[in-house]
This record gives sequence, C-alpha cells and structure tokens, in this order.
Amino acid sequence: MKRLKIGGVPEHFNLPWRLAIEEGKFKEAGIELHWSDMTGGTGQMIKGLQAGTLDIAVLLTEGITRAILKGLDAKIIAVYVQTPLIWGVHVPVNHGINHLNDLDASTFAISREGSGSHLMSYVLAKQQGWDPTALTFNVVGDVYGGLWALNNDEAQGFLWEKYTTQPFVDQGKCKRVGEVLTPWPCFVIAVRTETLQQDAALLQAILPIIQKRAQDLKSSPDAAEVLAWRYALKKDEVTAWLSKTEWSNQLSIEKEDLQNVVETLHELHLISDEEQTNWSDKVFQ
Repeated sequence: MKRLKIGGVPEHFNLPWRLAIEEGKFKEAGIELHWSDMTGGTGQMIKGLQAGTLDIAVLLTEGITRAILKGLDAKIIAVYVQTPLIWGVHVPVNHGINHLNDLDASTFAISREGSGSHLMSYVLAKQQGWDPTALTFNVVGDVYGGLWALNNDEAQGFLWEKYTTQPFVDQGKCKRVGEVLTPWPCFVIAVRTETLQQDAALLQAILPIIQKRAQDLKSSPDAAEVLAWRYALKKDEVTAWLSKTEWSNQLSIEKEDLQNVVETLHELHLISDEEQTNWSDKVFQ
C-alpha cells in the first residue's frame, strides 16, 4: 500500500478529507493517506511541498499559483472548492477602526509571506483603491498569532476566513469591519512534481473519492450539525456557509479557472512579466 502525506488547514472545508480517511475510503484504493493539520495555512504548506514533508496539499489558489510561478516544483491537479472564499477583515476591538477605509496604509498581520492572508491583503487594497505598496506586514504564524497582533498593537488588520474567526468575534477578541471575496475558486489540490511523476495513477484515484465524499456531505441532512460539532461553530452559521459553498466535481483543471488569479498577481506586481509568460505550462501537469 502506497503512503502519501497530505496537508490542509484544520477547518470545515476539509472535513470530507477527514471523513474519507476515517472511513477507509482511500485504503480501499490501495492508498494510505496520512493527513496533517496545517495551522499556518497556505504558506506552511508551500514550505512542506518544497521540503518534501508533504506530497499533496489542499491550499489557497492564489498562494500556490504564485509559489509555482516563483519556482516551487509542484503542479496543480484539480480545483477542490469551486466557490470563492469569504475573508473577514478583522481589527482590534478598541482601536477606533470602524470602517475598511480606516485600514488604508496600515499594518496587516499575515500567517506567512506568500500566504492567503498576505496576498488577499493586496487584493483588498486593489478593491478599495488603496496604494498596495503602502501596506506593511507582520508575520504571525496562524490565526492565534493574528489575534495576538491585533490585541497588542502589532497590526491594525488581519484577514482570515470569516466562519473560522466567528467564535473569536463573538467572544470579543476582535472586530470584523468588512469582507473580501476571492474572485476565483478558492481551494485547489497541488502535488509535488516528483510525486506526480511517480504516482500519477494513485493521484487520479484520489480525486473521485474525495469529490464523492464532499458531495455526500453537502447533500446530507446532518451536514450542518456534524460540521458545527467538529469545528465548534454555530449550526446556523454553518448552514449559511454550506449554502454558499460548492466543492468541485471536476477531475481536471482548466486554464480559465486560474486566468484571473494570474492576471491579478501580475497587476499587483506579485509576479514578474517573465513569471507570467507561459504560466499554464508551469502550473499544470
């Protein structure tokens, strides 16, 4: 049986992976899939792919696309979540920041350089008409580091998935002043090039298994209750999230899925002209 190492954030999006592993779905296909929770998000997973501590990663589209175009030896093999991610824009509770415009030229807490929280800060600046070069960043590791930074005057803004941070908002640990959506499918599945070359058939076997488990969860009448219990969320909030979330049922990925990502990264000067050239040949298998 082939053992493959996979990582993803310990959040509700990834429950289908956890359920499929617990139920032995991958072992039935001859794959021992070892899951690791990546609390540091996309930036941590990029480092894992680079170091070989991960074979597969389920991570944010914009982060992995930029990393590959910057030289990471990996490929994107499929879209995992087709719908956008809803990022909450969080600020300190007692700092006098009440509107998005109050964050122009501010310091943002980010999990890692090149992470979703980093890149989406630039997207927010673009959408708000700010000068992206005026933003500064404080690397904090994960969501808990972000909360610490907000409450210790180390950052004025922090972007993280809004349903994950809702308990912290409810507890008064931070305040949400807005939202920003990724204008592209939010999660993709990426694989080290070496793994893709050695285990292409196994990787193709993984995709229909996870897609079916995700669709089964989506259609289950108990989905909201299970997700709320597993991730300490409120059932009504999970129900709202489920209504806006579609896991992909495509076994491949098309250039059109990522065109907007690459154009945005280039427009924000997060990739160079050379890195943008023939980008699809670099990103896809």
